[in-house]
Amino acid sequence: MKKFLLFTLALFIGASTFAQSYQVKLEPNQKKIGETPAIGIEPLKGQSIVGAHTATPAIPAPTRDVDIVNIIEIGTSANAYGYGYNGGQKSLVWSEPGLNVVTNFHRMGGTLDPDGYSGDMGYDISFDGGLTWTNQIEVYVATENSGGTYFTDAARYPNHGVYNPTDDIADAAVVFFAPNLDGSNSDDPSSGWGGYSYGTADISDPSVTTKNLLSTHDDYYQYIPEGYDLTSQGLSICVDKNVDWTSGSAEYQGSMITTQGYWDEDAADFVYTQSMLDLDIDYPWFHQVAFAPDGMTGYIVALGNNGETWSVAGMPSIYPLVFKTTDGGENWGDPIAIQIDGPDGLGGIVDHLLTDEQIGEIYEAPVPARDEIPYLVVSDFDCAVTADGNLHIVGLFAAAGEAEEDAISFYVTNGLAAIVDLFTNDGGTTWYAEEMGRIQTWEGVFGDLNEQNRTQVTLNQAANKVFVSWLDTDIEDHEDNDKPNIWCRGFEPSSYMKTADADGADLPSNVTKFSAGMWQSYFGTVAKTTIETTAGVYTMPYVFENMDPADPAAPVQFMYITDFSFTDADFTVLGVEDQIKAVNNISSVSQNFPNPFNNETYVTVNLEEGSSLSLDVFTLTGQMVSSKQYGYKSNGSHTLTINGADLTAGVYFYTITAGENKVTHKMIVE
Repeated sequence: MKKFLLFTLALFIGASTFAQSYQVKLEPNQKKIGETPAIGIEPLKGQSIVGAHTATPAIPAPTRDVDIVNIIEIGTSANAYGYGYNGGQKSLVWSEPGLNVVTNFHRMGGTLDPDGYSGDMGYDISFDGGLTWTNQIEVYVATENSGGTYFTDAARYPNHGVYNPTDDIADAAVVFFAPNLDGSNSDDPSSGWGGYSYGTADISDPSVTTKNLLSTHDDYYQYIPEGYDLTSQGLSICVDKNVDWTSGSAEYQGSMITTQGYWDEDAADFVYTQSMLDLDIDYPWFHQVAFAPDGMTGYIVALGNNGETWSVAGMPSIYPLVFKTTDGGENWGDPIAIQIDGPDGLGGIVDHLLTDEQIGEIYEAPVPARDEIPYLVVSDFDCAVTADGNLHIVGLFAAAGEAEEDAISFYVTNGLAAIVDLFTNDGGTTWYAEEMGRIQTWEGVFGDLNEQNRTQVTLNQAANKVFVSWLDTDIEDHEDNDKPNIWCRGFEPSSYMKTADADGADLPSNVTKFSAGMWQSYFGTVAKTTIETTAGVYTMPYVFENMDPADPAAPVQFMYITDFSFTDADFTVLGVEDQIKAVNNISSVSQNFPNPFNNETYVTVNLEEGSSLSLDVFTLTGQMVSSKQYGYKSNGSHTLTINGADLTAGVYFYTITAGENKVTHKMIVE
C-alpha cells in the first residue's frame, strides 16, 4: 500500500483559519525544522579519528539506466557538516572551463589530514578536467582562540569559486566565503553565529592567501549565507537573510544582506561592501543568487509569501521573489513575486503538476478545480542565468496542505511532487514551468543533519542548456531520502527538448545506478558549469560524501564522479511549453496509424471545445520538418494526415496544438 506523507516546515508565519471547503483524505505527518541555529554546530575540536573509507564495488548489471560511472576518492574532511544543512550550499564544487580546472572546497581533517581542524578550510583541485587530483590544499586556518578548544573564526558552511580573469593559471585564484561562530549574532557568544570568514588563495602558489573576518555590526545581523556567485568580470557576491538571534530566537529584520566584493589589484584581494535589500515577508525560506556570463544581468531569489499573489486562506503559498540587476550588481530592482498557482498561475503547475488521479488521492469528492489548488516551492532550490540573460529557478514544487500553528504543509512523496525548471524567456515578464522528474522521497535525517533533495542547476559552457540534478531514494515503499542516488535531466529552453533515459523514455537519468554511489550518494553536489573536453559532450562534475549516515561527526571521504555526461543526441524528448491559464480543450490524441510507416499515417484528435488546430513534425534534435495549420475546428473528432514521403527513415515527434494545449507523440518512418 502506498504511503503518502504530508510534511510541515516551520516558517515563522502565523496560522490562519482554513477557509477552503474541500476536505483532504490524507492525514498530515508533521515535521518542523528551521528555528535552530545550532544545526551543524558539531563538536569544535574532538579526537582525531582516522578511518579508511572504501568505496563499495560497482554492482554488475546486464542492463542499466546509464553506464556505470567511474568514481574516485579525492579529499577528506573531519565530518559531514560542511556539505550539510537542509540542502547545503550550492558552490562547493566549481568547474572553470578556461583553465580546465575543477575544484572541491571543504573543511579540513579526515584520513588525509589526521590532525586537521574542522574549522580550517582547503580544497582539492584537478588541472585536467577531473581525471587526476591534488588534494587537501589548506588555505584558511582558524586562529582566534577564545580559550580551550574554541575558535571564534572556525569556518562552517563554505561557498567558493575560481576567479579566472585571463585564462592563465598564473592569474587565477580560489575565492571562498563562509560563516563562522564568533558569537556576534547570538545570545550565547561562546557558540553562536554572526561572523563571516572570506579570502583568496593563489592557485599557482597556494601559500599566497588572504584572510578576512567580519562580525555582525550595526543592523547587519549575519547568519548562514546560502547564495553565492563569482563572475569572470571580478564580482564575488554573497547573499544572507538578515536575522537577529541575540534574543535567543529568530527575529527576521525584513531585509536581505548582500556582501559584494570586487577584485582590487593593489590589495590582491576582493574588497567587499555591504548593503540591504528590503524584503517584507514573514521569513525567507531559502535564497540564491546567480549572474549571466556577461556579469551584468543577475538575480537574487528568495522563497516566501509577500501577500501580493493569489492564495487560499489557511494554506499560504511559498513562491519565488526575484530581485534583478542589469548593471553588474550596482543596483537591484524591487522584488517581483512569481504567481505559480491560482487562476493566473502557470499552466505547467496548475494543469500538469497533478494528474486527475493524484488530485483524487489527496482530496475528498468533490475535488477542487485545478486553479483552486495552492502550490509552493519546497525548501532548497537553485538558480542560474543563461547566456540570453534569462533566469532558471530549479526546485521541488508541491501542492500545499493546511497550515497549523507556525507551519505550512505540503504533499511531496511517491510522485506527488515534481522537480521543476521555472524559467523566463523575456527577462522576467513571462514565466514557464517545465517538469524534470518526480521524486519518491523528500528528506533524510543523518544524526542531527536534515537533508532534502538538494536540487541544483548546471549550465553548459555556452550557457544555453540547463542540467538539473537532485537526490532521491528510489527504493519501493521507502519513506525517507536516506539512501540517495543522484538524478539528472537536461533541458534546452530554445527548442524545449529534454534528455531521455537510456530506454528513450520521458524520464531523468539515474546517475549512480549500479555504481559505488548507488543508494549512498550522501550530500551529493555538482558544479555550476559542465566540462566539455569533447565538443557536444557535457560532463557533469559531481562530488558526494562517503560517510557514516548514522554519525555525521565521523570523518568523510569525498568521492568524485569522473565520467557522467550527456551529448546533443540525448535531447530527444519534446517538453511541454507551459501556457498561462491553459484551457483543456484536447480530450485525446491518438497514436499515429500505421506506425511505423513510409508514406502516409493518420492521427485522430478529439476536441473537448472548438479551437484552432495545427500539427507540427520535429526531428529528434528538435528541428521542425513540417507544419500545417487547420484553422478553427469545432469540438468533436478530427483525423489528420501526416505525409512521410519526403522524410528520411528515423524517429520523429508530432505535436498537436489546439488553442493553448499541446500533445506530443513519437512516430517512426521506415
